[in-house]
Amino acid sequence: MSLSLPPGGILLGLGCDLIEVERIHKVLERHGERFLNRVFTAEEREYCSGLKHPHKHYAARWAAKEAVSKTFTTGIGTHLDWTSVSIYHGERKEPLVRLDDKGLALLAQVGATGVLVSLSHTETHAMAVAALIRT
Repeated sequence: MSLSLPPGGILLGLGCDLIEVERIHKVLERHGERFLNRVFTAEEREYCSGLKHPHKHYAARWAAKEAVSKTFTTGIGTHLDWTSVSIYHGERKEPLVRLDDKGLALLAQVGATGVLVSLSHTETHAMAVAALIRT
């Protein structure tokens, strides 16, 4: 297997987010499917729900959505919805970003061609770092 990194480019935006895993766990207990459907794509729900501790993975994806929104300097709201950003896995299980039409329009508006993301979580915290690039 040949190991290569994604193409580099010009860094246009950088964002990060850190969240307490327990916060997501409590929201899941209180609001369940309503919360999941509002914040996460079907792709993310399918992946996370099949894992032993789904709340940890939902927390990492929450952080990723926040981090991506920060790269655009818009936050979640008018220009970007929660479900505009979906985190999925590549061939080597690396996290990748899929944007919906609203997200792709924003990507084009700021002159970027892609979004890179890195996720991590422990028992208590989840974090993500995202970068907007132009290749």
